[in-house]
Amino acid sequence: MACFIVSAAEAVVVTAVKKAEEKKEILTAQENSDNTAVKRIPLSRKLTWLSNMLWGGVVLLAFEHIWHGEVVPYFPFLTAMYDPSDTAEMLQEMATVGVGMAVLITFVWVVMCVAADALVKRSDRTADDTIG
Repeated sequence: MACFIVSAAEAVVVTAVKKAEEKKEILTAQENSDNTAVKRIPLSRKLTWLSNMLWGGVVLLAFEHIWHGEVVPYFPFLTAMYDPSDTAEMLQEMATVGVGMAVLITFVWVVMCVAADALVKRSDRTADDTIG
């Protein structure tokens, strides 16, 4: 019914953190203008991956809920808000399915980041071996 709201809330927070991290990285890059920086994937790019995954899921789930008539274009927007028993069921679904989906997406993102860091490290090691 409204499980996508949990992922949407996480996506809003991640997007705000990403914007703050981008500003911080720009300031750091200006201060450290020398080229001795270690090659790595910036946190802002990794947060962009998570943000895109979350927003993509939100859009798809919202479309699915609209398609099934659970989300309507007039107040209160969620059909489960008309009846208190449906509201309780909706909150239960958000607490179980919504949180579960958000945790799973975040877990997949963590695995992606670990794998990407390992690939960058391996490519740096390979480049150092060919140079030296």
